[in-house]
Amino acid sequence: MRLAFALAAASLAAACTPASQEAAPEPSARYTFWRPAPVEGATEPSEVIARSTAADWRAVAPDNLLVMELADGKRVVIELAPDFAPVHVANVRAFARAGWWNDAAIYRVQDNYVAQWGNGDAEVALPQGVVRTPPPEYERDLAGLPIRPLGYPDSYAPMVGHAGGWPVAWDPESGKAWLTHCYASVGVGRNLAPDTGTGGELYAVIGHAPRHLDRNIATIGRVIEGMEHLAARPRGSGDLGFYAAERGETPVAIRSVRLASDLPEAARPRYEAMRTESAAFSAYVTGRANRGGSFFNRPAGGVDLCNVNVPVRRAQG
Repeated sequence: MRLAFALAAASLAAACTPASQEAAPEPSARYTFWRPAPVEGATEPSEVIARSTAADWRAVAPDNLLVMELADGKRVVIELAPDFAPVHVANVRAFARAGWWNDAAIYRVQDNYVAQWGNGDAEVALPQGVVRTPPPEYERDLAGLPIRPLGYPDSYAPMVGHAGGWPVAWDPESGKAWLTHCYASVGVGRNLAPDTGTGGELYAVIGHAPRHLDRNIATIGRVIEGMEHLAARPRGSGDLGFYAAERGETPVAIRSVRLASDLPEAARPRYEAMRTESAAFSAYVTGRANRGGSFFNRPAGGVDLCNVNVPVRRAQG
């Protein structure tokens, strides 16, 4: 009540103060104004990738590749991020090795938000070795992360950039860092806190980056191939985009989900991600922030973290 009275009193005083006597606002000690500084003639991102060398790329480990085969013949490949959510990623590996997602389904596709899959409300026993209540792996210690700052301000975190090929945000004061929710990010579905989710129900972001989810849900990876097989699915008409059987909507059946390391050597897909500590990636970021060529009349001079998608390609040779 005291706070409400103080706010009302302050509003009344402001209304009674002549405009000529209004004091100039004090500059914020925490935030400063920023103005874009366009770079003319920056190398186009596609050209940076074309000119890159083998040393600019790192191989994605087979144990960090989750291969989801859908019943309609489509394939979705996910790179896991054990450095950010080790217990949840260990659970995901255990689920895959136990075949827990075989015959599961994509049962939720919410427009401009997420596509979600798993066993839903079905009573399926957890595989051996799965941690039923993982810790809230929503952030990690900043120490030890080889971060390349983005160089542009962010609306959700004091600092953002890339570390080990992943989009990250961090707070120098708390010494914590976390993965950000960008397009194609994969997170763990959960119930209300304190539940943290086992990793048996997963979702991929298919719309504008829902950064408000950062540090509220465990992010365990990202889709690196086959994103169109999630994002282009018909939207569910039920609440939150769940498919409604009573309206004739059918979940998308999953045939299998396996780790690439468990596939025969000849059948393993192989991928490479650009090293975010490389000079090539720095040039790539500059290019993303300053698009030119024959189409753009004016370089933006800035870029959002989620608009700098780390390049991933099929391994060459």
